Amino acid sequence: MLRKVFLPSILLILAYGFWVSPDFKEIAAGVSIFLFGMLFLEEGFKAFTGGVLEKLLQKTTDKTWKSLLFGIISTTIMQSSSLVSVITISFISAGMVTLVAGIGIIFGANIGTTTGAWLVAAFGLKVNISAYAMPMLVFGIVLSFQKSKYLKGIGSALAGLGFLFLGIHYMKEGFDAFKDSFDLASFAVAGYPGLFLFAAIGAAATVIMQSSHATLVLILTALAAGQITYENGLALAIGANVGTTITAIIGSLSANIQGKRLAGAHLIFNLVTGVIAIAFISQFIWAVDAISARVGIADNNYTMKLAVFHTLFNVVGVLVMVPLIQTLANYLFKFLPEKALDIAEPKFLSDAAIEFPETVLISVKKEVWHLFDSAFELMAHGMNLHRREILQSPDLKKTIEDDREIHDFDLDELYASKVKVLYGAIIDFISRSQSSMPSVFSEELFRLRIAATEIVECVKHIKHLRKNATRYLISHNEHIRKEYNRLRYQIAMILREIYRLRGEDDYDHALAVLEMDELKAEVQVTHEELNARITEVLRDNQITPEMATSLLNDFNYVDATSNKLLDCTQALLASHADLIAEAAQEVILDEEEIEKVSAS
Repeated sequence: MLRKVFLPSILLILAYGFWVSPDFKEIAAGVSIFLFGMLFLEEGFKAFTGGVLEKLLQKTTDKTWKSLLFGIISTTIMQSSSLVSVITISFISAGMVTLVAGIGIIFGANIGTTTGAWLVAAFGLKVNISAYAMPMLVFGIVLSFQKSKYLKGIGSALAGLGFLFLGIHYMKEGFDAFKDSFDLASFAVAGYPGLFLFAAIGAAATVIMQSSHATLVLILTALAAGQITYENGLALAIGANVGTTITAIIGSLSANIQGKRLAGAHLIFNLVTGVIAIAFISQFIWAVDAISARVGIADNNYTMKLAVFHTLFNVVGVLVMVPLIQTLANYLFKFLPEKALDIAEPKFLSDAAIEFPETVLISVKKEVWHLFDSAFELMAHGMNLHRREILQSPDLKKTIEDDREIHDFDLDELYASKVKVLYGAIIDFISRSQSSMPSVFSEELFRLRIAATEIVECVKHIKHLRKNATRYLISHNEHIRKEYNRLRYQIAMILREIYRLRGEDDYDHALAVLEMDELKAEVQVTHEELNARITEVLRDNQITPEMATSLLNDFNYVDATSNKLLDCTQALLASHADLIAEAAQEVILDEEEIEKVSAS
């Protein structure tokens, strides 16, 4: 409802502005072109987020100072704290970055975004940057039509910078013309009422444009044209800082609880920073004057002084809040608690991750492991075993022989609520992600989809096995009971091995694949041994033909379950780099093939 009212209101205000003043059109066009440039710039940098940015992020967030530095550098390069915020939310949602590290990145991004004000104040308002914009646009558009993903990215980034420069030029020209017909400075408000009023205006402008960078450029160009006073410009900058949190909040709407906590931290930080800046505005103005005098900034160079102020109050905010990061994280854990999670609910799938290929892969892989955990519970209970027995028993075979407890539960109901729903969410997420995924990632997504399907099929096989396994578990015939215990042991042993490999942080992928293949060979040997034993016990009348038939049918379910468990584990344990290496190896010609090619 609010959106239906808000958008028409903005459009009406813009239409009225166009009607009242032709110069307003130039300012509005400048803002629009600038925002369009921001979109192009973000798209350009997204071309390089298919692994490089993500790996860099993972390696630079283990300490607070590293996460701060990453936030500063990445935002300085990309000139978009919004993009950095969205990427960070997607990583937190995927469980790749801790909340404390994410908060550090957001704090750093706030300092990094101040570099934009310096560039505009020191360069953009003193030089005819539209002359630089045109070549950037030409080269950028040409490159953006190339097939190479990276050339497209460079082209979009260049075009984005060109549009940014062009937008700044039009805003500057518009305000210069605007002041001849209409003096906004006459509406200046002094003192704290002016601080709060213009801070609110700055926040509102940033919410509308969803870019504090655009708001700051607008403030700087208006200040350079004398359309606002220096004091009111400071208040607008404070408001812009608070308003920029709207991007993180919008980005967190589709994220999980961790993403929402990060957006909350972003909001708290910017509110606290804004309150500090307003409460100590006199001291900040004194500090800005002192710093400006020391570095040679003229007393009346208000655009440069505003850039100094913007940097100063953001740095002070970070210095105040960094010691409180852990406290802030603890508060957010309490204020936004993890709801009692039905195991069927996805834990790692988030729409915030869809735009970044490597994040999608990690999110899906973690969610398939979550599906595996849910299936493990059902498979264990389906075989009348406890999870802890499978994972912790020092003598698994003896535990299975001694445990004759029947687990009374509705496997169909649990399958529907804990496995089927989760599987459906994984398939839906993969389908929505696939359209924007590069082929090198699409193939791995397909493998993960197959792995998820195999896990579900394993549960269905156990469901079929359960009837006879339960019936013969309490049978007085020790021979049939012993054979069914062998089947239970085979699956339990494979599950145990999978969890052992999964728990090893430094496992070797090639070695893990070899171990899986060895287990498959053991399953085949077991099948042959079973056939021999059945012939023997039937001949000696130790089991009935009906029992033998049931045993053979059920072993087929066990055989299929064992192989599917091992296949899906191989897919889940393989890293993206492993699969790339395997793909490269497949296309390398061996000596015999090289000779054939040479001969032809």
